[in-house]
Amino acid sequence: MRDEERMKIIGFVGLPGSGKGEASRIAREQGLVVVVMGDVIRQEAARQGLEPTDQNLGRIGNALREREGPEAVAKRTLEMAQRTGRDLVVVDGLRSQAEADFFRSRAEEFYLIEVQAAADVRLRWLENRGRPDDPKGCEEDRGGASAEAWAVDSAASALKEREGREKGWGLCQAMERADYRIDNSGSLEDLRQRVVQLLDRITAGGGKN
Repeated sequence: MRDEERMKIIGFVGLPGSGKGEASRIAREQGLVVVVMGDVIRQEAARQGLEPTDQNLGRIGNALREREGPEAVAKRTLEMAQRTGRDLVVVDGLRSQAEADFFRSRAEEFYLIEVQAAADVRLRWLENRGRPDDPKGCEEDRGGASAEAWAVDSAASALKEREGREKGWGLCQAMERADYRIDNSGSLEDLRQRVVQLLDRITAGGGKN
């Protein structure tokens, strides 16, 4: 049996800013190994000498999938997971059903968890996170709007653009077929409790519903 076929993989999927990264951080706190699919794109950006902006990472993600197929990022992520030497790995940031199908076909067990949050909650998460590839306003004509209102509208537009790109990769289909769903409309502590409870269930061998 190949190494990956002995591996149990737990994947997090969701719209941008839904809290996948926070859920993965909680998984790390629980002692689980986490590999981040976005790191594949960020590493490629670094190799090409590009800044890790949302626009650059989006173009690289599109190019990889067009050149190597819809499972391109998943394949590289699986290689990262295998290098950990662990038989249980959490994968943060699936973007398509093709990626979910790839992991499911390679792992002994695969569980896909959707993290859900409303648009205003997601935008707030992204604003607080402050990562270079998060949606931000661009220095264009504000059309008379106040700086604060312009920044909010511009960030919301950038988030919508990012959502559209990821939905084009098949994100909605992956979310629709998730094995579990976690609501992230409450506090950070609410999210923590839900993530820990579900991870405990899966790692204890509770299986799917």
